[in-house]
Amino acid sequence: MRARDLMTRPVLTVTPETTAKHAAGVLAEHGFTALPVVDDDDRLIGIVTEADLIRDRFPHDIRSGDDSVVRVTPGTTVREVMTSPATGMGAGADLAEVGKALLDGKIRAMPIVDGARVIGILTRGDFVRAFARDDTAIAADVRHHLSVYGGSGRWTVDVTDGVCRIGDAYDDDTDRHVAKVIAEAVPGVVDAKVTYQEEDR
Repeated sequence: MRARDLMTRPVLTVTPETTAKHAAGVLAEHGFTALPVVDDDDRLIGIVTEADLIRDRFPHDIRSGDDSVVRVTPGTTVREVMTSPATGMGAGADLAEVGKALLDGKIRAMPIVDGARVIGILTRGDFVRAFARDDTAIAADVRHHLSVYGGSGRWTVDVTDGVCRIGDAYDDDTDRHVAKVIAEAVPGVVDAKVTYQEEDR
Protein backbone atom coordinates (compact mmCIF):
# COMPACT_ATOMS: atom_id res chain seq x y z
CA MET A 1 0.00 0.00 0.00
CA ARG A 2 1.03 3.57 -0.62
CA ALA A 3 0.52 6.70 1.43
CA ARG A 4 -2.21 7.85 -0.99
CA ASP A 5 -4.26 4.73 -0.13
CA LEU A 6 -4.58 5.57 3.55
CA MET A 7 -3.99 9.30 3.93
CA THR A 8 -6.69 11.75 4.97
CA ARG A 9 -7.60 14.33 2.37
CA PRO A 10 -8.40 17.08 1.99
CA VAL A 11 -6.24 17.99 4.96
CA LEU A 12 -6.93 20.83 7.36
CA THR A 13 -3.99 23.20 7.63
CA VAL A 14 -3.08 26.40 9.42
CA THR A 15 -0.76 29.28 8.60
CA PRO A 16 1.94 30.83 10.77
CA GLU A 17 -0.42 33.74 11.48
CA THR A 18 -3.19 31.48 12.81
CA THR A 19 -3.68 32.00 16.53
CA ALA A 20 -2.58 29.18 18.79
CA LYS A 21 -6.04 29.24 20.35
CA HIS A 22 -7.71 28.68 16.96
CA ALA A 23 -5.29 25.86 16.08
CA ALA A 24 -6.08 24.19 19.41
CA GLY A 25 -9.78 24.49 18.63
CA VAL A 26 -9.32 22.78 15.26
CA LEU A 27 -7.40 19.91 16.86
CA ALA A 28 -10.02 19.52 19.59
CA GLU A 29 -12.99 19.70 17.22
CA HIS A 30 -11.67 17.12 14.76
CA GLY A 31 -9.75 14.84 17.11
CA PHE A 32 -6.44 15.47 15.35
CA THR A 33 -3.02 15.36 17.00
CA ALA A 34 -1.20 17.70 14.60
CA LEU A 35 -1.79 20.21 11.82
CA PRO A 36 0.52 21.00 8.89
CA VAL A 37 1.54 24.65 8.72
CA VAL A 38 1.56 26.05 5.19
CA ASP A 39 2.40 29.29 3.41
CA ASP A 40 0.12 31.15 0.99
CA ASP A 41 0.86 28.55 -1.74
CA ASP A 42 -0.01 25.57 0.49
CA ARG A 43 3.67 24.64 0.77
CA LEU A 44 4.69 22.81 3.93
CA ILE A 45 6.75 25.01 6.25
CA GLY A 46 6.11 23.42 9.64
CA ILE A 47 3.83 21.38 11.84
CA VAL A 48 2.01 22.24 15.06
CA THR A 49 1.12 19.49 17.52
CA GLU A 50 -0.92 19.10 20.68
CA ALA A 51 2.32 19.24 22.66
CA ASP A 52 3.36 22.48 20.97
CA LEU A 53 0.04 24.09 21.82
CA ILE A 54 -0.18 23.12 25.49
CA ARG A 55 3.46 23.81 26.36
CA ASP A 56 3.69 26.52 29.05
CA ARG A 57 -0.10 27.09 28.96
CA PHE A 58 -0.76 26.25 32.60
CA PRO A 59 0.31 28.54 35.43
CA HIS A 60 2.62 27.14 38.10
CA ASP A 61 0.69 26.23 41.25
CA ILE A 62 2.11 28.45 43.98
CA ARG A 63 0.85 26.01 46.59
CA SER A 64 3.71 23.70 45.63
CA GLY A 65 6.04 25.98 47.61
CA ASP A 66 8.58 26.25 44.78
CA ASP A 67 8.92 29.97 44.05
CA SER A 68 11.95 29.48 41.79
CA VAL A 69 9.94 28.42 38.76
CA VAL A 70 10.24 31.03 36.02
CA ARG A 71 7.02 31.46 34.08
CA VAL A 72 7.50 31.33 30.31
CA THR A 73 5.02 33.33 28.29
CA PRO A 74 3.49 30.96 25.73
CA GLY A 75 3.30 31.95 22.07
CA THR A 76 0.03 33.36 20.81
CA THR A 77 0.45 32.40 17.13
CA VAL A 78 1.28 29.16 15.37
CA ARG A 79 4.55 30.72 14.18
CA GLU A 80 5.70 31.03 17.78
CA VAL A 81 4.98 27.42 18.77
CA MET A 82 5.29 25.30 15.60
CA THR A 83 8.13 22.96 14.69
CA SER A 84 9.90 24.11 11.55
CA PRO A 85 11.05 22.83 9.17
CA ALA A 86 8.75 19.80 9.00
CA THR A 87 9.29 16.50 7.23
CA GLY A 88 6.84 15.41 4.54
CA MET A 89 6.63 12.29 2.38
CA GLY A 90 5.22 11.75 -1.10
CA ALA A 91 1.87 10.16 -1.91
CA GLY A 92 3.69 7.24 -3.50
CA ALA A 93 5.68 6.41 -0.38
CA ASP A 94 5.34 2.83 0.83
CA LEU A 95 3.17 2.68 3.95
CA ALA A 96 5.85 0.62 5.66
CA GLU A 97 8.27 3.53 5.18
CA VAL A 98 5.75 6.05 6.51
CA GLY A 99 4.99 3.88 9.53
CA LYS A 100 8.70 3.46 10.26
CA ALA A 101 9.22 7.23 10.01
CA LEU A 102 6.37 7.84 12.47
CA LEU A 103 7.75 5.34 14.96
CA ASP A 104 11.47 6.11 14.59
CA GLY A 105 10.85 9.85 14.71
CA LYS A 106 8.43 9.48 17.64
CA ILE A 107 5.91 11.62 15.77
CA ARG A 108 2.16 11.17 15.47
CA ALA A 109 1.48 12.63 12.02
CA MET A 110 3.21 12.76 8.65
CA PRO A 111 2.19 15.41 6.09
CA ILE A 112 1.88 13.98 2.58
CA VAL A 113 3.20 16.31 -0.08
CA ASP A 114 3.33 16.75 -3.83
CA GLY A 115 6.63 18.57 -4.16
CA ALA A 116 6.27 20.94 -1.21
CA ARG A 117 2.48 21.34 -1.48
CA VAL A 118 0.49 19.56 1.24
CA ILE A 119 -2.10 17.15 -0.21
CA GLY A 120 -2.90 14.93 2.78
CA ILE A 121 -1.80 13.65 6.16
CA LEU A 122 -1.17 10.23 7.69
CA THR A 123 -1.34 9.60 11.43
CA ARG A 124 -0.70 6.69 13.72
CA GLY A 125 -4.46 6.61 14.17
CA ASP A 126 -4.92 5.95 10.44
CA PHE A 127 -2.69 2.89 10.74
CA VAL A 128 -4.58 1.69 13.83
CA ARG A 129 -7.96 2.11 12.10
CA ALA A 130 -6.76 0.14 9.06
CA PHE A 131 -5.43 -2.65 11.29
CA ALA A 132 -8.68 -2.70 13.25
CA ARG A 133 -10.87 -3.28 10.17
CA ASP A 134 -13.17 -6.27 10.44
CA ASP A 135 -11.72 -9.37 8.75
CA THR A 136 -15.01 -9.97 6.92
CA ALA A 137 -14.90 -6.51 5.36
CA ILE A 138 -11.25 -6.97 4.39
CA ALA A 139 -12.02 -10.33 2.76
CA ALA A 140 -14.93 -8.81 0.80
CA ASP A 141 -12.63 -6.06 -0.52
CA VAL A 142 -9.96 -8.56 -1.52
CA ARG A 143 -12.53 -10.77 -3.32
CA HIS A 144 -13.89 -7.76 -5.20
CA HIS A 145 -10.45 -6.64 -6.42
CA LEU A 146 -9.42 -10.17 -7.35
CA SER A 147 -12.64 -10.75 -9.31
CA VAL A 148 -11.90 -7.62 -11.34
CA TYR A 149 -8.44 -8.98 -12.11
CA GLY A 150 -9.06 -12.69 -12.66
CA GLY A 151 -12.81 -13.22 -12.76
CA SER A 152 -15.23 -14.40 -10.11
CA GLY A 153 -15.05 -17.95 -8.82
CA ARG A 154 -11.32 -18.31 -9.41
CA TRP A 155 -10.13 -17.32 -5.94
CA THR A 156 -10.86 -18.41 -2.40
CA VAL A 157 -10.18 -15.77 0.25
CA ASP A 158 -9.89 -16.17 4.00
CA VAL A 159 -8.74 -13.42 6.38
CA THR A 160 -7.77 -13.90 10.02
CA ASP A 161 -6.33 -11.02 12.06
CA GLY A 162 -5.47 -9.21 8.85
CA VAL A 163 -3.54 -12.16 7.37
CA CYS A 164 -5.07 -12.98 3.99
CA ARG A 165 -4.90 -16.50 2.56
CA ILE A 166 -5.83 -16.79 -1.09
CA GLY A 167 -6.35 -19.97 -3.04
CA ASP A 168 -5.84 -19.81 -6.82
CA ALA A 169 -7.63 -22.35 -9.00
CA TYR A 170 -4.96 -21.97 -11.71
CA ASP A 171 -1.26 -22.77 -11.53
CA ASP A 172 0.21 -19.45 -12.65
CA ASP A 173 3.11 -17.88 -10.72
CA THR A 174 2.61 -14.46 -12.32
CA ASP A 175 -1.08 -14.33 -11.43
CA ARG A 176 -0.34 -15.41 -7.87
CA HIS A 177 2.22 -12.62 -7.54
CA VAL A 178 -0.30 -10.08 -8.86
CA ALA A 179 -2.96 -11.44 -6.49
CA LYS A 180 -0.59 -10.96 -3.55
CA VAL A 181 0.14 -7.36 -4.58
CA ILE A 182 -3.59 -6.65 -5.02
CA ALA A 183 -4.45 -8.12 -1.62
CA GLU A 184 -1.68 -6.26 0.20
CA ALA A 185 -3.01 -2.99 -1.21
CA VAL A 186 -6.30 -3.48 0.66
CA PRO A 187 -6.48 -1.52 3.94
CA GLY A 188 -6.21 -3.86 6.90
CA VAL A 189 -4.24 -6.61 5.15
CA VAL A 190 -0.98 -7.14 7.05
CA ASP A 191 0.22 -10.06 4.92
CA ALA A 192 -1.06 -12.09 1.97
CA LYS A 193 -0.26 -15.68 1.06
CA VAL A 194 -1.38 -17.10 -2.28
CA THR A 195 -1.32 -20.82 -3.04
CA TYR A 196 -2.32 -23.05 -5.95
CA GLN A 197 -5.36 -25.15 -5.09
CA GLU A 198 -5.23 -28.01 -7.55
CA GLU A 199 -8.31 -29.63 -6.08
CA ASP A 200 -10.39 -26.59 -7.08
CA ARG A 201 -9.76 -27.06 -10.81
